[in-house]
Amino acid sequence: MSASTPAATPTRSASHGTPRAAARVPGREARRLHGVWTANRYLILRRLTQLGVLALFLTGPLAGVWIAKGTLAASLTFDVLPLTDPFVVLQSLVARHWPETTALTGVAIVIGFYLIFGGRTFCSFVCPVNPVTDLAAWLRRRLGVEKGFSMRRETRWLVAVAVLAAAAATGTIAFELINPVTLIYRAVLFGTLAGLSIVVAILVFDLVVARDGWCGHVCPVGTAYGLIGKATLLRVSARGRTRCDDCLDCFAVCPENHVIAPALRGRDGATPVILSGDCTACGRCVDVCPERVFTFTHRFDRRVDAALPPSPPVAGPDSPATLEKV
Repeated sequence: MSASTPAATPTRSASHGTPRAAARVPGREARRLHGVWTANRYLILRRLTQLGVLALFLTGPLAGVWIAKGTLAASLTFDVLPLTDPFVVLQSLVARHWPETTALTGVAIVIGFYLIFGGRTFCSFVCPVNPVTDLAAWLRRRLGVEKGFSMRRETRWLVAVAVLAAAAATGTIAFELINPVTLIYRAVLFGTLAGLSIVVAILVFDLVVARDGWCGHVCPVGTAYGLIGKATLLRVSARGRTRCDDCLDCFAVCPENHVIAPALRGRDGATPVILSGDCTACGRCVDVCPERVFTFTHRFDRRVDAALPPSPPVAGPDSPATLEKV
């Protein structure tokens, strides 16, 4: 580099104030080092899972083969397996409507499943809103959209309480009238326009108003699954944190990036396991990290990879080894 050429000026991440290369594209280095599949495998698996779950509901209307009936709020698979959304049951209870035995069985199955496989994996692997918010986040990075309105994380709890209060006041499961998860499924299954409208609204909200605004700060369904996520077995671990080179790709792609720092930095002997219920276990940090710092594991796995030995110095013209040969 010539003396007159300025060095690349690092910027600071809007979310945590850490220096970041201005032109860096998250995941590009991982693709170069490890290939497209390894750098995108959990993203691809999430999309396949979301499409697969949707296909279970579409086989009936399109082919007359009814595998799953209903929506993600409440469904019956093969006329045998009931599945019920926990937040729907909670609304029903505060609305003074005792759920039927089928609904209670369904919610018990759902809670049991997500206690093992991650509370908010519903948000990242199943929910049809997730591709919309992921698209908004990708557009934000590509277009260089600033962070926008800063919403407090406590907002999600206020929204959840407000929804439950509405259910109690009206005696109905009020949120289902505007629940994007249900509306999108109805739009796909029955061709209603309300689902399309809500998709556009959420895309604009996340793109223009607040980064990760809907899923990270508003959606009460995700809040309920976050409560389950506090005790879930499946976890993401920064087991290779000694290899971290502070590229910040993980922070750039994570929809809940406040959960990363405690596990990654390991301050005050913190565990490498991300224990926050806010973590969606989406696996994007695993995908995009060029140093393979993150991995999926269980909540009791406290292992940390040993630090790599320092690289030997490169023998330059002024190094001792070179001078000895002269």
